[in-house]
Amino acid sequence: MTDVAATQPTADDLARALQDLRDAGPLVQCLTNIVVTNWSANVLLAVGAAPAMVDTPHEARLFAGVAGGVLINLGTPQEHTVAAMFEAVAGAAQAGTPWVLDPVAAGGLPWRTEKARELIASAPPAIVRGNASEILGLAGGAGGRGVDSLAGPQEAADVASELAAQHSCTVAVSGAVDHLTDGARLVRVRNGHEWMTRVTGVGCSLGALMAAFAAVCDDPLVAATAATATLTVAADEAASCSRGPGSFAVALLDSLSTLTPADLAARVAL
Repeated sequence: MTDVAATQPTADDLARALQDLRDAGPLVQCLTNIVVTNWSANVLLAVGAAPAMVDTPHEARLFAGVAGGVLINLGTPQEHTVAAMFEAVAGAAQAGTPWVLDPVAAGGLPWRTEKARELIASAPPAIVRGNASEILGLAGGAGGRGVDSLAGPQEAADVASELAAQHSCTVAVSGAVDHLTDGARLVRVRNGHEWMTRVTGVGCSLGALMAAFAAVCDDPLVAATAATATLTVAADEAASCSRGPGSFAVALLDSLSTLTPADLAARVAL
C-alpha cells in the first residue's frame, strides 16, 4: 500500500482522479447556501457527478449514509439547515462518508464561526475549504469582509497546516494561487482566472467538487487538489473564449464537461 503521507500528488494522480470520478458518477449530498444551489448542482453535473440537495434535518443523516460525499457550506445558515448539517455529519461519520466543510465568512460572524468549529469537533472532515481569511477566522482570527478575503493564501499557509494536523484533514486555501495541505505536504495550484471571482458560487462549487472527488479518492489531499485543478484549468479554457463574466459562466460549465484527464494533466500548473 502506498504511504500517502510521503507521496506528493502529481498531475497524473489528478488525471486518474478525474477519470475515476467520471467512471463512478458519485452521489454528492450538498447542504449549501441558497445563493449557489443551482450553480453547484450544474457544476457537479458538468463534471460527471450526481448532486442531491438534501438539507432537511428529517432526511440529512440517512442520506449522508448512502451518498458518496457530503458538502457542508455555511453561506446562508438557518436554524433548520444547521440542524440538518449536524445530522448529515453524524450520518457521514457513522457510514464512513467523506465530508467537506466550507466555513463561509468564518471569523467575521461569531455564530456561524462557532457552528463551523462545533461541526469539526463533532466528526473530523476530510477537507476544509475556504479563502485565506476564512481559514484564519476558523483558527481564531478576525476573518474577512463578509465572504471576501482580506488575506492571501500564503498568509494562511502555516495556520492551514496546523489546522490540518490538528484535525487529521486536508485544508485548501483558495486564492490567486491555491494552497492545499494535509499538515505534512503542501501543494500549490497556479491555474485560474479573475472572472472566477465575478460569478456567484464558483468558490462554493469548488467545495462541492471536493466532496465529489473525495468520494473516489482515498487521499483527501489528492481529492482537494484534483477538484481545484479541474475547476481552475476549466476556467482557463473558458476565459479564453469568453467576453466577460456572463459568457464565462456558461463556458465554464462547457469546459468542465469536455475537460479530459489527459488535458488536465497537461495543463495543470503545480
